[in-house]
Amino acid sequence: MTATTDQPHQAAPTGGHPQRWLILGVICLAQLTVLLDNTVLSVAIPSLTSELDASTADIQWMINAYSLVQSGLLLTAGNAADRYGRKKMLTVGLALFGIGSLCAGLAQTSGQLIAARAGMGIGGALLMTTTLAVVMQIFADEERVKAIALWATVGSLGFAAGPLIGGLILDHYWWGAIFLINIPVAVLGLVAVVKLVPESKNPQGDRPDLLGALLSTIGMVAVVYAIITGPEHGWTSAQVLTPAAVGVVVLAAFALWELRTPYPMLDMHFFRNPKFVGAIAGSLLVVFGMGGSLFLLTQHLQFVLGYEPLEAGLRMAPLALTIVGLNLTGVGPKFLIKLGTPRTVVLGMTMVAAGLGSIALLGGGTDGSYGGILLGLVLFGAGMAVSQPAMANAIMSAIPREKAGVGAGINGTLAEFGNGLGVAVLGAVLNARFAALVTVTAASLPAALAAADSAAERQEIADAFASGLQTSQLVGAVAVFIGGLLAAGLLARAERAEAAEMAEPAEMAEPAAAEGTAPAEGTEETAAAEGTAGVERG
Repeated sequence: MTATTDQPHQAAPTGGHPQRWLILGVICLAQLTVLLDNTVLSVAIPSLTSELDASTADIQWMINAYSLVQSGLLLTAGNAADRYGRKKMLTVGLALFGIGSLCAGLAQTSGQLIAARAGMGIGGALLMTTTLAVVMQIFADEERVKAIALWATVGSLGFAAGPLIGGLILDHYWWGAIFLINIPVAVLGLVAVVKLVPESKNPQGDRPDLLGALLSTIGMVAVVYAIITGPEHGWTSAQVLTPAAVGVVVLAAFALWELRTPYPMLDMHFFRNPKFVGAIAGSLLVVFGMGGSLFLLTQHLQFVLGYEPLEAGLRMAPLALTIVGLNLTGVGPKFLIKLGTPRTVVLGMTMVAAGLGSIALLGGGTDGSYGGILLGLVLFGAGMAVSQPAMANAIMSAIPREKAGVGAGINGTLAEFGNGLGVAVLGAVLNARFAALVTVTAASLPAALAAADSAAERQEIADAFASGLQTSQLVGAVAVFIGGLLAAGLLARAERAEAAEMAEPAEMAEPAAAEGTAPAEGTEETAAAEGTAGVERG
């Protein structure tokens, strides 16, 4: 057995890997590139609409194709990384992501770009699972929370900084450059991974569950497709109910298959652990709110308030700056240590919900007011900085170390699926409100504005979109707040259960000790027992 091999339930080595912080920087660079592509497209929507003649549905699929492919493949990629080597999968993922970025940057039609984005999702799935899994392997227990906080900072930054980076690129180049810029980053990351990252794997890991990956991908795509097309076809139409029913049935089949197969992609018994369930519920809903909010808010800044792509990106920057500033100063881990996981999660998610509420109630109008949006972005970022490290640490600590790839796959699935679902659901809420206020036949908001016959009609369309934004942000705020309460309750329950389990052995040991022969006074055994008791009393 080699030195790079994990053993089941083996503790992390004391002190961790000697180059662990440099390695963390390398894998965070790779992760940042993947996550930027979740939101970088948001500021390119006007360009894609005009140059590729993309409809609103096309735009949503350009975003969701990437996230849904990742969601379907992350768990299988995690299993493969655990079994065949995390460094190896990280290397393959960087190569595939670079190739997919090249194809996306050179796409000539909406269909080509959607296909290229789906291809990028394959490489992204490999990267997302291996980055967090490597963190779990190279850091000792005492440093792991801080490392995960920095990792989560990069994750949040990837979502939040996409509009700013996209705006900077689009201010000087055409839309394809937002993908081509990934190529040198992927090459740099590839070289650094080969040179620095140690190989680690679990030879007793499970075989990839290909059927499970297929079922989960089909199920999620079908459900989200129904959500996206709901406002267009009507929620009770056959075009919506049919894919929704297919999605539910396929996801149910996925769950049954995972319970029966000897090598499941997702061990369904994890869901018996309230700590695991609470953490994934919170993670899913906070990303749900963030993904949907950014998708709609960047359109509001450009189409309703009239900002250029770079200007819109700069006005989204406070979100990223808040997250980075708070987590680089260790605010997230400090709250976690002081308050515990349940209170930290509910505090963070309450701030996220308050941020969404501020955007809706104070910054969602057409009068050009940015103050309410700024307040909302700062609250949103503070909530992310507080809650995300706590939830990521809770997910990973609820899963054995030898399953680190699977744990990272679950965490990544939540991020990608939550983002895609947020875009779909909050976008559907906005579209439904918009359609109820204005009757337009155009396929997108910019097309509707362009087809307007007068300034009054354009103002009516902008007002309707702003009203839809307010409604969608409020829906997101309620979902995040309820999710925070649910997550905190489950995490608190798990902590009580763990405390009870730790107390039971001590209670059982006391009668056993009483039945045994007490050591004579003055012996080494007596001194040791007294010393232990003193520590326990202290």
